[in-house]
Order: sequence, then C-alpha cells, then structure tokens
Amino acid sequence: MSVTICQVMGFVVAALGSAGIIIATALDMWSTQDLYDNPVTAVFQYQGLWRSCVRQSSGFTECRPYFTILGLPAMFQAVRALMIVGIVLGVIGLLIAIFALKCIHIGNMEDAAKANMTLTSGIMFIVAGLCAIAGVSVFANMLVTNFWMTTANMYGGGAMGGMTTVQNRYTFGSALFVGWVAGGLTLIGGVMMCIACRGLMPEENTYKAVSYHTSAKNAGYKTAGYKSATGYDSEVKSKTYNESRRSDDGKSYPSKYDYV
Repeated sequence: MSVTICQVMGFVVAALGSAGIIIATALDMWSTQDLYDNPVTAVFQYQGLWRSCVRQSSGFTECRPYFTILGLPAMFQAVRALMIVGIVLGVIGLLIAIFALKCIHIGNMEDAAKANMTLTSGIMFIVAGLCAIAGVSVFANMLVTNFWMTTANMYGGGAMGGMTTVQNRYTFGSALFVGWVAGGLTLIGGVMMCIACRGLMPEENTYKAVSYHTSAKNAGYKTAGYKSATGYDSEVKSKTYNESRRSDDGKSYPSKYDYV
C-alpha cells in the first residue's frame, strides 16, 4: 500500500511541477524594470523568453515578440532550449507514468514492466527538473551581471563626467520563482517515482542447492557399462577362469578346454 501511495504522490507532484515549468516558460515577467530609484513612472517594462512588454500608467499594455533568433544572446537561447527540453521530458514522463501506475490495470501487464516504466518516468522527471532549475538559474545570473554593470555605468559615468545617466535596470521577475519551484517539484516527484520502483519489482525466487546421491542400482548399472566399455569385465572373467583350474593344493590341472 505504501508503494502505491509513494507512486501516486510522486506522479501528482511531478505533474504539478511539469505544469509549473510550462507556465513559467510562457510567462512574460522573467525580468522586470527596477523601480528603486524611480518608483513613479509612466512606463513599466518587463521581458520574457518570447516577447517584451510595456505597460503604461493608463493600464494599456503592449507586447512585442522577438522577431529574431540569431540576434539574441547565446545564453538567452540556451535558457530557451533548457526550458523546452524540460517541458518535453516532463510531458513524456507523465504519459509513461500514467500507464505505470499500480492502481491502473492494462491487460496482462506484469509488475516488472510497471516497475521499469516507473523508473523511466522518474529519471525523465529528474532530468526535466534539473533542466528547468538550470535554465532559470542561468537567466538569473544574466540579470545579476547586467544589473551591476548598469549600476556601475550609471554612477561611474556620473562621477567622471559630472552627469548621471539614466538607464533601465532589470531585476528578478515572478516567472523565475515559478520556474525554481516548478523545477524543484518535478525533481522531488521524480525521486519519489524512483523510490516506488524498488517496491514494484517482483521478489526473486531463491532456490537452495540440493545434492543428489546416486543410488546403488544406478551405480551398479554404470559400473557394468564402464567395465564392458573398457574391457575390464573380460579380464576379470579370464582371471576367474584360470583360477578355477587350480585345485585346493595349489597345483594346476589341465581342463577340457586345453585340448580343444
């Protein structure tokens, strides 16, 4: 019963994590404009993996997709690839895990097959969670680097030239936190599926070694066959025949067979 509960809970947690990865990838707020120095502004900008948006103070929001692929930074494209791989592996893992559930009976599927399918889906969930966490972490590292570089340019340029330049700085968006949580849930669900796999494996039957002793009848039969095959039986008969020609006093007498 505990194995079934562990498997079902792993499936549910992994399903929630996979859905979270899809939502995080589709969200536009991966990076939001930092309003620390200018809390009151007429325009608020935020960017996602697929488009950048501008929201005005009136409430009107305009989003523009990225019409280029080669013009985007390499790390940005790597984040896209990691999130897409996480989604694909998560969806395939869910399809496999549905048929691997112990509470669902499909034909004459054995427990060994369900155990292998559970292990496969668990590994896919683990890899999907790692891809999502890695993608979000890489994007966060890009934001931190750009934030401090922009800050240095703003205040460094002002100190040298006597004028402070105003630039837009971007900080963490809500999609990053959704991606981190979703990747962690997917990873935990995959680990639970792998643990449940051990309980689904059928127990191996162990047989004790039994020593068989040859009976006397079989031994005599084998010995006779060995004697006749090697010629040992004929030698014994010849020796017995020659000894029978000797009398009790130790002298040998001719037999009727000697004159033939």
